[in-house]
Amino acid sequence: MRKTNGLIFLLALIKFVLPYLLQNSYYEPHRDEFLYLAEGYHLAWGFMEVPPMLSIFAWLTHLFGDGMFWIKFWPNIFGVLTFIMSAKIIQKLGGGMFAIFLVFLPFIFGVYLRLFFLFQPNTPEVFFWTMIAYSVLRYIQTEKNKYLYILGICVGLGMLSKYSVAIFLVSMLAGLLLTRQRKIFANMHLYYAGIIALLLFLPTILWEYNHHFPIVVHMKELTRTQLQYVSPKSFLIDQLLMNLPCVFTWLAGLYFAAFSFKGKKYRAFGWAYLFVIIILVVLHGKNYYALGVYPVLLAFGAYHLEKFSERRVKMWRYVFVLIPFLLGIVFIPISLPVAKPQALARYYQVMHIEKTGVLKWEDLRNHPLPQDFADMLGWEEMAQKMAKAYSSLDSNEKANTFLFCDNYGEAGAVNYYRHKYNLPEVYSDNGSFLYWMPRNVHLENLILITDDHEEMQHPFIKDFKSAVVTDSVTNIYARERGSLIIVFKGANEAFNKMFREKIDDDYKQFEK
Repeated sequence: MRKTNGLIFLLALIKFVLPYLLQNSYYEPHRDEFLYLAEGYHLAWGFMEVPPMLSIFAWLTHLFGDGMFWIKFWPNIFGVLTFIMSAKIIQKLGGGMFAIFLVFLPFIFGVYLRLFFLFQPNTPEVFFWTMIAYSVLRYIQTEKNKYLYILGICVGLGMLSKYSVAIFLVSMLAGLLLTRQRKIFANMHLYYAGIIALLLFLPTILWEYNHHFPIVVHMKELTRTQLQYVSPKSFLIDQLLMNLPCVFTWLAGLYFAAFSFKGKKYRAFGWAYLFVIIILVVLHGKNYYALGVYPVLLAFGAYHLEKFSERRVKMWRYVFVLIPFLLGIVFIPISLPVAKPQALARYYQVMHIEKTGVLKWEDLRNHPLPQDFADMLGWEEMAQKMAKAYSSLDSNEKANTFLFCDNYGEAGAVNYYRHKYNLPEVYSDNGSFLYWMPRNVHLENLILITDDHEEMQHPFIKDFKSAVVTDSVTNIYARERGSLIIVFKGANEAFNKMFREKIDDDYKQFEK
């Protein structure tokens, strides 16, 4: 145990340091990261898109100076903890150093390298899925009630990170119900643990109720604009591609839990995986929604492959390590932006990466960079150009100027850089920014950032004395390329009435 603990510590340290070394400093925070960072300035028990947990880490990030190190620290540390818990599962199964090394590889070769370096709610979510799996496994092994209480705490905290934790919980309970482990439902401590989970999550339930369940509206909008285009076929193929360098490890884990004699008492985990996949296929979930279910399977698989290679030729161990290294080196530039955009785009062309689908954006078209990488570009340029437009106004005009952005990425980014460029707070009615939007503001002048290239053709333009496009985002690799910076002066009452009605209408969709 001491040897394996030392190895776990060493690999955890590598896991923490490596992403900082790999990601090129040219890139800025991701569009979604700007939203979650903004939530750190408006702490609450819930937000339109997510529960409150990530906002606590955003608040701490602001406290520590908002640098990229701290933005990336929180997802990175959750990645480290998820690896450690996967390794602990191996220890509890009786696995050794080779299995622990094998379960480490997916965290550096595959989708987890990117997942655990983005400041998004998926990172604590995947960790809590893994903790739920660990708690159930340890209860199966020991039947000690303390693991049920750990389970309850993890469910409660997990639901404070992302609501989709409920998918794994339901799937796990269904899996237990279909196996001999169903005796867990006769243990009253399971229900006491459930009460603890409910109490931890209750403030967010009440917040959702008091705000007319905005998560429902958000999910309907997400389904309309994105999820309806996710086909079952592409979802299932992506389950293989996301961890392609180590695909044999989680498939071995699924075999171990679902079919092997030694894994018989862990059948519930095989059922849980099946239910998670079925639920997400039915709901048209995005490919990464299932990522939380794999760490336990990777642990099972690493253990199973270690035992397999002990009983047979140990030469297999070289194969199990060599394949992830050979494939993984190719995948690292897909997982993290390790070079500037032009160099990455050339690499993708040479390697024909478009055939994998990773260059396909939400518009279903291929682009030079993955969408996530394009969402890390152009933001400071945008803030600089808004600041230039703002500085062109005289002091009286500035005092009566409202700064507005069409989407949460633009608003979050400009607010992130606004102190650097001496800008006032920027507003939006998109996403949770709607909650922070003044409802009865009277506009005289407006500086707008919009991704609508036809903005100047809209009828409301005539409600201003002047409207001038001062600049646009020009970074050719940025998803926001072409977004306009427009200065409007002298708004009339017709525009103010229309603007107030627009904000009121935005609120009303959450009050039905």
